[in-house]
Amino acid sequence: MSTILLTTLNARYSHASLGLRYLLANMGGLRQRSQLLEFTIKQRAIDIVEALLAHQPTIVGFGVYIWNSRETAEVVALLKCIRPEVMIILGGPEVSYETEQQVICEQADYTITGQADMAFAKLCQQLLDNHAPAQKIITAAPLDLNLLILPYAEYSDEDIAHRVVYVEASRGCPFKCEFCLSALDKTATPFELDHFLAEMDALYQRGLRHFKFVDRTFNLKVDNSLRVLEFFLQRLDEDLFLHFELIPDHLPERLRETIQRFPPGSLQFEIGVQSLNPEVQHLISRKQDNNKTAENLHWIRNQAHAHIHADLIIGLPGEDMASFAHGFDQLSAMGSHEIQLGILKRLRGSPIIRHTEAFDLRFSPLPPYNILSTSCIDFATMQRLTRFARYWDLIANSGRFNKTLPLLLGTNPFNNFMALSDWLYTETDLTHRIQLQRLFKLVYQGATERLKLNIEEINDALQLDFESSSLRGKPNFASPLSGATTEVGQKSVASRQSRHLTDS
Repeated sequence: MSTILLTTLNARYSHASLGLRYLLANMGGLRQRSQLLEFTIKQRAIDIVEALLAHQPTIVGFGVYIWNSRETAEVVALLKCIRPEVMIILGGPEVSYETEQQVICEQADYTITGQADMAFAKLCQQLLDNHAPAQKIITAAPLDLNLLILPYAEYSDEDIAHRVVYVEASRGCPFKCEFCLSALDKTATPFELDHFLAEMDALYQRGLRHFKFVDRTFNLKVDNSLRVLEFFLQRLDEDLFLHFELIPDHLPERLRETIQRFPPGSLQFEIGVQSLNPEVQHLISRKQDNNKTAENLHWIRNQAHAHIHADLIIGLPGEDMASFAHGFDQLSAMGSHEIQLGILKRLRGSPIIRHTEAFDLRFSPLPPYNILSTSCIDFATMQRLTRFARYWDLIANSGRFNKTLPLLLGTNPFNNFMALSDWLYTETDLTHRIQLQRLFKLVYQGATERLKLNIEEINDALQLDFESSSLRGKPNFASPLSGATTEVGQKSVASRQSRHLTDS
């Protein structure tokens, strides 16, 4: 039986924890006594505890994040109730700050704050040698990335075949955007590139074709970016898919030339625009050239084959609804395939909280700590914007309404979609569990009755979108609406990308 269990509750099965695999790879002499077990937040806490205890562990280490903190706290409480002698160690961003204030940290034996890649093994060895530290909260020493054993061999064949495999060519971020924990980093530090690429080649040889890079600033050091891209160009095949996070205003010519060599369907760029209001950007310590951002997004859309996933944040201090609407319209004009609308969250330790009093920032006390209201956006308006984001994901980001969406948005994207969003909520009282065929009819009705768009144009566009969807039959969108409430499922990244690329 394993002495040490490494575990976390992922948001869904398809996510494979990179952090746990770093811990496992760096267990040293304890590697053979350690095992990785992953669960999801949908599983019952009591069932997770039963599965953990079946291995008769001495130590259980939990990765705690904003998306699983509530569920993990329940697992820890039950585990301590049933087997109090099992030593519990916590780590991860959610418990690295405000640690003393968290009930889950009181229940655990130890909490490691900071990057625990090597500190976890050291603590486990101390506990097994009966040299337990006196303090419950342990601050991990600064990491030398060159001393880390890379974790990619810890991905199983099952992971490679069926799950998202995360990789990183660097750690950290030099920017100080206050809504992000990376604002606390001093800089971005690359891994030794030859060694990293050798690990990528090993994954490729094992059959991996979808690589999701989690680097905050992939295009920060262009020489490194080019080497990584050239590596994959030499291994290009029809199944290769690469995801990178890009700095929006930094796209020099030599990087553009390399990006252009990738065919459709092989590249996705997540571009964190976050806000296009210069005053808000200054307030949250975000340095961004909006003109260069617009130029770069236009270039990627029109001169390259990459899929663009751009991010905006709702609820930043100093941004009212009119400012957000203006930024949304600007970003829409830049040609992004997807606009991901995120609700501001109070990440523990992030500097955004310094604005709490000045801008009356009110965050939910429960994970994931979404913003509820600010001095610029009251609670009712924030609820409208939250629903706007949900409907935008269902209609625009799903890729199911490519022909219809331009008609819905017209020349006034934010106001038109907000009107549709308000109408949808009034009609259904739902933002989830809307059956897909019903959603098509709702879009038709909202477009023709609320937005007063041309009936024939909307009908023709919806017919084309319906035919390219997974639905069967020949719908009559004007017929009475069905009351079915089966949830509209989300497609994989690759599937959603292919839908958007049909109109590129």
